[in-house]
Amino acid sequence: MTRPSKILQVSAVDVTARFLLLPLLDRLRGEGHEVHVACSPGRHLDVLADRGIPIHPIPIARRIAPLRNAISLIRLARLMRRERFDLVHVHTPVAAALGRIAARITGVRHVVYTAHGFYFHDRMAPWKRRLVVWIERWLGRCCTDLLFTQSAEDAETAVHEKIVPRERVVWIGNGVDLGRHAAPPNPEVRRSLDLETDHLVVGFVGRLVREKGIVELFEAMACVHDALPHARLLIVGDTLASDRDRKAISMLHHVLERHHLQGAIRFAGFREDIPDLLAAMDVFVLPSHREGMPRTILEAMATGVPVVATDIRGCREEVVDGVTGFLVPVNSPSQLAAAILRTLEDRDLASRLGEAGRARARAEFNEDIVLERQIAAIRSLLGGSATPPHAP
Repeated sequence: MTRPSKILQVSAVDVTARFLLLPLLDRLRGEGHEVHVACSPGRHLDVLADRGIPIHPIPIARRIAPLRNAISLIRLARLMRRERFDLVHVHTPVAAALGRIAARITGVRHVVYTAHGFYFHDRMAPWKRRLVVWIERWLGRCCTDLLFTQSAEDAETAVHEKIVPRERVVWIGNGVDLGRHAAPPNPEVRRSLDLETDHLVVGFVGRLVREKGIVELFEAMACVHDALPHARLLIVGDTLASDRDRKAISMLHHVLERHHLQGAIRFAGFREDIPDLLAAMDVFVLPSHREGMPRTILEAMATGVPVVATDIRGCREEVVDGVTGFLVPVNSPSQLAAAILRTLEDRDLASRLGEAGRARARAEFNEDIVLERQIAAIRSLLGGSATPPHAP
């Protein structure tokens, strides 16, 4: 074991710290490290504070806003200079950029960046993609000691785009707490959402923004409901105060009214009982435009729910098309609807897909393995090893 170190985890929002990073925070503390968190203030930070984790509430915008970004950078630099961290570990695009720059200008010895999914993607305008890649390349060369990627595709992209050399890329994958998703369906959950036993439930978990494909999902649901009037769409999630997309909700209301779908959709809002909600679904759908390595798909698979997702980075590493679910093109409501209908109309097929997904989650997406990859790489970095484990 390496000597105890002082580590700062940086993310833009409290939701990331609470729901994505907490297992890592606990493991690092279990290794004897002193772990702090810096992110925008929010109600979810109370959970971390109650566990004795020092919290530094620093507002960090999730988009490029020069004045606000500059203020965040100054506050992060002041924090790092005052606390003298041994290692800074950054997450989410803007927070990761600001955190790495602050770490370098204040002399933090080790800087780790987890790419939960690169911001650039193939459907981005070429000039914009080149600009974002150039920024990532600059940050990778001057401000990043290790790059963690959840997606194996991102690991190869990082090397191909010369963001960092291969020896500084660590593929960690993504995983879930399999024990949390082992409980059988609870009939009370459906009743509480006004869902009858004969309803076929199409589920979505995520932020209500256009890049999650929520508008296409509503359009697809109009076709599904026409063919199966007892089908219902369960939406779990909401918009964050920091979300850039303010038009999605008005667009959704327009689709609802145009297709008369008000009675076919249940809005559950932000919830923490995700395992119970997933168990109430007949098919889970994630029609995102871009992702890193989405945890919601893994949670659905671990629950035994078949998945319909878009054929994009991350999703195609998790869903085996025709085996654990179906992959469809981005921004194609008709093909999305066809895949959902195929799953709902053939219950034997749905059962096979769900069981195959559960088996795949157990075999390849165990959270403990993902955590150990990160801990091993951080041990190597803090211990001075020149060659941490990297992508195969």
